[in-house]
Amino acid sequence: MNDSEGGDSGETVVLLDFLPHGKSDDDRPQYQKQPLAYAMGIADFRLYEAVVAEDAGVNIGDRLGIESDAFDRIHEIEYEELSGGAQSELDYAVDDIVHEEEERFVDFYNDAQPITLRLHQLNLLPGIGKKLRNTILDERKRKPFGSFDDIESRVSGLHDPAEVLVERILEELREDDLKYRTFARREEEDE
Repeated sequence: MNDSEGGDSGETVVLLDFLPHGKSDDDRPQYQKQPLAYAMGIADFRLYEAVVAEDAGVNIGDRLGIESDAFDRIHEIEYEELSGGAQSELDYAVDDIVHEEEERFVDFYNDAQPITLRLHQLNLLPGIGKKLRNTILDERKRKPFGSFDDIESRVSGLHDPAEVLVERILEELREDDLKYRTFARREEEDE
């Protein structure tokens, strides 16, 4: 039923925007417009546009499988192709995912590795330079981090470890020309 492109067929997405009457800049008569939704994958932060089945009854914030019967068709898109409403909702959705899946993102601090001899994954995070990176590495050697609060209490200078991750994920979603991506995968990177 779906012609989904990219992503894992078992992936769950969160709806960022729903346009029951299609795009406003679509010049076709209203009866020819299809309901559209914009969504983001929870596992890999891929962005999607979906044609929604007529009787789907979906709402912003809903979480659905990418192969859900709610979607007639779904395909991966870039940030610029999102509706204004979806772009506005994106910040909240990413923040929710990072906080709901705290263990997954705390594990990033525990498991991050060097990318090159001079660059570490931790240095990709906003505000983390050499000194802060080394403090994180030293602390995790002593004992793995257990929560965002644990990171914040043990790493002086890192005041909101969850927000730092949210900022990086949003940067990866919005910027086309990033050399390194840790969280937001794109279809062309899988090829």
